[in-house]
Amino acid sequence: MPPYTLLVLGYLLGSIPFGLLLTHAAGLGDIRAIGSGNIGATNVLRTGRKGLAAATLLLDGVKGAAAVLIGLWLSGHDAALWAGLGAVLGHLFPVWLGFKGGKGAATGYGVLIAAAWPVGLAAGVVWLLVAKTARISSLAALISFAAAPIIAAVFIRFGLADFGVVKLALAIAVLVFIRHHANIRRLLAGTEPHIGRKVQDQA
Repeated sequence: MPPYTLLVLGYLLGSIPFGLLLTHAAGLGDIRAIGSGNIGATNVLRTGRKGLAAATLLLDGVKGAAAVLIGLWLSGHDAALWAGLGAVLGHLFPVWLGFKGGKGAATGYGVLIAAAWPVGLAAGVVWLLVAKTARISSLAALISFAAAPIIAAVFIRFGLADFGVVKLALAIAVLVFIRHHANIRRLLAGTEPHIGRKVQDQA
């Protein structure tokens, strides 16, 4: 199967807006009218429904992993990486929502874990360490995704990743940084909110 076909399949899978669907099913209305307007787990948490936020986080990660695994099953490792990239693009820019989606963290981690689990796991550990220290979700996401290509490159020496995973991790990092442009401005200005505060936008 051609890589671009799996890119499209991954995109369609990644574009499923679980945060929007779950909050609507729970009778909470349109999540895009709450807080930051983002469809991701952090904004779902602002509804006060921790279970829905956890479900959104899990499902957004699962759809990224599923895209990679389906690609692997259909056409092998290299094609699976294209499917994973498509899933991240679909989450960030879903056609059903006017190309205004989430910020890609959960889906990106899901893709990396399925593509090369040591890389995804290590990136997740970086997120946890930064989040615990700085208490800023967006900063944790930015640092962990910036670290992911470096981690993947190091893990090549141990047979735990390959150059394709490095390129995928780099592409995801670029996309995550693009979608976090507003967060980056607030980080530089020292106004980015901390985890747990009810504010207008967070990663």
